[in-house]
Amino acid sequence: MKLDALGKHAKFIRGITFKPNQKCKPFSDGSIVCMRTKNVQTELDETDLIAVPADLVKNHEKMLRGGDTLVSSANSWNLVGKCCHVPSLTYKATAGGFISILRSTNGALDSKYLYHWFSSTTIQRTLRSFGNQTTNISNLDHNRALKLRIPLPPLPEQRRIAAILDEADGLRTRRRASLAELDTLLQSTFLQMFGDPVTNPMGWERCNFGSLIVDGPQNGLYKPANLYGQGTRILRIDGFYDGSVTDLSTLKRVTLNDAERKSYGLKESDIIINRVNSRQYLGKSAIIPPLDEPVVFESNMMRLRADANRLNAVFVVKFLQTKFVKNQILRSAKDAVNQSSINQTDVKGFEILLPPLALQREFAAIVESVEAQKARMRAHLAELDTLFAALQAAAFQGEL
Repeated sequence: MKLDALGKHAKFIRGITFKPNQKCKPFSDGSIVCMRTKNVQTELDETDLIAVPADLVKNHEKMLRGGDTLVSSANSWNLVGKCCHVPSLTYKATAGGFISILRSTNGALDSKYLYHWFSSTTIQRTLRSFGNQTTNISNLDHNRALKLRIPLPPLPEQRRIAAILDEADGLRTRRRASLAELDTLLQSTFLQMFGDPVTNPMGWERCNFGSLIVDGPQNGLYKPANLYGQGTRILRIDGFYDGSVTDLSTLKRVTLNDAERKSYGLKESDIIINRVNSRQYLGKSAIIPPLDEPVVFESNMMRLRADANRLNAVFVVKFLQTKFVKNQILRSAKDAVNQSSINQTDVKGFEILLPPLALQREFAAIVESVEAQKARMRAHLAELDTLFAALQAAAFQGEL
């Protein structure tokens, strides 16, 4: 199969920059939607849009077009290069400063074929290896990316390959949608049982979180990269999502002494809270599951233990994920270049509601049942991801 440098047939278009005070209401007069890294998910996430004055877009090329690929070009190392396909939009949009638009520049390269190639496991891994690392952030090396060689069969063959990959990817999309429906179910169940925390219609007692914590919050430990590779498992911010630790078997290992293992060791039902991250993910939390060997936690998170006589840990983690607490986190956040942080005092000061413990436990049982369903769905999705990656590899090796 013919190989050509990506730059012969496509280009990167950098997003616009703007000041925080220039943001305006989406779809208001004289505005244009501006996509951010938050919008670059497996699919384009249009649920949380911002806008800026349209006159900030000086170059018409920076307007999004159906068929473009949006690329996260400044992010944490594991997310740089992450991309999504842009469908035909019903509104005008552009890209913000931390993302780039990857666009086919001639009729020799199909835009959907380009997206599937760029999003493939091999290319994503290669892009991350190109990243120009700065403090807590990696930047996509556009020049090196454009030198990558893309297989370039005839255009009808590109479209055939893209159609096959679209169909296969649809199975993964439907499975993700089912998982999202279960998340919505849990959110609805929470509101039905406890009411909206903002208005507190059921009159639950309001408490400072600190009065309900029996141990912590404690920051995790930092170890240099040369001590990673063997030893004790360590939980990092990429190891938990949506209230749960994703897979203990995939955790990295770090060399520690006995005192460090004891001081930073995690226990079942401990609660961890992310204390340093982008504002989008700041304060994400999870409950520690049963452990089959020692696990410690990294410095960009805190560990705490709640009073089991007054709080159920499952309820706490779900409560910490509500908009009510998220808004408190954002008000407390200390912003620095490309990241924000909260401290132990901030966490102790969170206002939370205190329903009866029996009701919390009833909710926890529902969560356990739903999480078991989600675990089965995630396992199936992982199988689909593996099969899809194999299909991608075959496609771009001329074997599909």
